[in-house]
Amino acid sequence: MAVYLSEADVRQVLTMPIALEQVESGFAARARGQAFDLPRKRTRLPGGHLHILQAAAPELNMVGYKAYFIRPDKSRTSLVHLINREQGNLEAIIEADWMGMMRTGASTGIATKYLARKNAAVVGLFGYGRHAVTQLDAVSRMRQLREVKVYGRHTARVEAFCTEMTAKLQINIRPATSPEDTVRGSCMVMTMTRASEPLFDGRWLEPGQFVSAAGSNAIDKREIDLETTRRADVIVVDSRDTARAECGDLLSAYEAGLVHWDTLPDLGEVIAGIKPGRSNDQQVILYESHGIGLQDIYTGARVLELARAKGLGTQLPM
Repeated sequence: MAVYLSEADVRQVLTMPIALEQVESGFAARARGQAFDLPRKRTRLPGGHLHILQAAAPELNMVGYKAYFIRPDKSRTSLVHLINREQGNLEAIIEADWMGMMRTGASTGIATKYLARKNAAVVGLFGYGRHAVTQLDAVSRMRQLREVKVYGRHTARVEAFCTEMTAKLQINIRPATSPEDTVRGSCMVMTMTRASEPLFDGRWLEPGQFVSAAGSNAIDKREIDLETTRRADVIVVDSRDTARAECGDLLSAYEAGLVHWDTLPDLGEVIAGIKPGRSNDQQVILYESHGIGLQDIYTGARVLELARAKGLGTQLPM
């Protein structure tokens, strides 16, 4: 029978190291032609938006999809469905709000592993919401961080985030004084916001910086400006097809003739050694993360395995 895993079940078994491992495996399998996905499909309604991501992982014997519905008040329902590829039966339905935050953070963490300088130790972070928590958690596991500067519009919320994450990660995390302070002197510049206008001036970028933009996953969102795209020596995406369809940051750059979709390496190709990532410590590298279904399938399959071993979940008569 199929098993239903609640958010509480998922939180009992899913850790960031597991998410990092599974997301990296999914990206690499995709680059080798051993896993497949389709760009996100959206159904926009007056009362909310339905989003569906599909993927297949033959090496895991799984196909499936994540469907999530977001209402105008930002409340949401998010479910991953895992189907046995050989038998065709439903294996699991997994509540995927927490899992979604973990796999999104893990994508930035894996990008940091391959694209940031080895000695990168200072982060400038735009954003302080729930996704910013897992973004910072993942990156802190890839590099020995010395300092994190956090910028946002609401001072009290930024301060609360810094206090919480300092206690969690045991790193010096402080509010940034301005967007420029966030960027200058940072080895890694991370954005995780709902911004519709660029968050910083690309002229502030310095040689060797790694920029991870993870909030712009719709055509009406934008976190970086054209100058940042122009300054980037290498631009890596999680999926070319998804970037072409919905990356607000890069669509304007494409229209300006600064990027060409077919030449952009995706992260899996960098992991698999098919295309180069960072070749020297002076390069400015931009990573655009939008979210792909394989992150959910690989992470969900491991969550299901661990939950079954612990006897977690509710059996469904299906």
